[in-house]
Amino acid sequence: MLRDQDRVFTNLYGLHDWGLKGARTRGDWDNTKAILERGRDAIIEEVKNSGLRGRGGAGFGTGMKWSFMPKTEGPRPHYLVINADEGEPGTCKDREIMRFDPHKLVEGALIASFAVGAHAAYIYIRGEFIREAEHLQAAIDQAYDAGLIGDNACGSGYKFDCYVHRGAGAYICGEESALIESLEGKKGQPRLKPPFPAGVGLYGCPTTVNNVESIAVVPTIMRRSAAWFAGLGRPKNSGTKLFCISGHVNKPCNVEEEMGIPLKELLEKHAGGVRGGWDNLLAVIPGGSSVPALPKSICDTVLMDFDSLREVRSGLGTAAVIVMDKSTDIVRAIARLSRFYKHESCGQCTPCREGTGWMWRLMEKLVRGESSLEEVEMLEQVTRQVEGHTICALGDAAAWPIQGLIRNFRSEVEKKIVARAQSAA
Repeated sequence: MLRDQDRVFTNLYGLHDWGLKGARTRGDWDNTKAILERGRDAIIEEVKNSGLRGRGGAGFGTGMKWSFMPKTEGPRPHYLVINADEGEPGTCKDREIMRFDPHKLVEGALIASFAVGAHAAYIYIRGEFIREAEHLQAAIDQAYDAGLIGDNACGSGYKFDCYVHRGAGAYICGEESALIESLEGKKGQPRLKPPFPAGVGLYGCPTTVNNVESIAVVPTIMRRSAAWFAGLGRPKNSGTKLFCISGHVNKPCNVEEEMGIPLKELLEKHAGGVRGGWDNLLAVIPGGSSVPALPKSICDTVLMDFDSLREVRSGLGTAAVIVMDKSTDIVRAIARLSRFYKHESCGQCTPCREGTGWMWRLMEKLVRGESSLEEVEMLEQVTRQVEGHTICALGDAAAWPIQGLIRNFRSEVEKKIVARAQSAA
């Protein structure tokens, strides 16, 4: 279990002052100039050595991503874009950072921008996050007034500006290239890659896109060392992570824990356990609605990190843990997610535009028990046709929950078909 002194987010529950004065008492903005004076290469190397992997879902090495940016500034300026869209169902960690610890994000934006040679950062925030955007803007204004960012950030001689951009609540804009398109004032649709944002990103310039949590932990890593961060968690899955626990638990919560904590321990220590006891558990979606649900037999022993969950054919994603007890109609629950992905598809790729609607309609038939066993096989085949055949990962996100349902809970699906057939007989 994570020790209190190793927590990065010390005001996650808003018990203390979220403004600049309160943030400084918690160690934020403490001699940031000295961090910048270490130089771009040293900062990137430290983040690489920490083992920090992107906290937005994909889990790509943050330091590695930064190193893809051109080493010298050419005629095109560099940009840092921070993804604060957080549209994944079940996920509510970034909003708490922006609401109660916004200075961690602003300071992280400065350090990350300096590391990639960017003089401007754009924080693309979900449109529904009203108070979060207000707190974030207030924190930026406080940092400007104190000389921490601006023409001479922290007295380092480095010019840095930070802007908040309000989105309009489109899930697809959580995808980095669709987010860039939206920032440019266009319809939020993913771009074909290559070119990648590090080569051609915002306004055709070199751009790094990172998640809020990935950026917010950077100042603490720079102060406490890569070795400290890498010493938490498991090899290649190091550090702390914010987990959003919702559903059928006694105490739904957001909690910062060590990577690699057993799922059962996470739920019992922090969320008061499963409603009705552990034996009442039916399934857990471990990383937000886009990853396959796991049955109790796997939940008994699985560890909460990128690689452990990949081994059981699911994923850590955003670490949004959605718990379902035996009162859940899991076929109906997955059908509801299918409806969400059908609604949020941008329509650019045919397999996703047509496939998400097709999968949702067949899932609704499964809920009513009106399908045949042959149609279950066909549904599984269609998910394979959608998965991996689209520009962005929304096709995968629509396919994986259904694949997980058929793989791990096939008996629940067949039970509905048999019950319908018997009632009709």
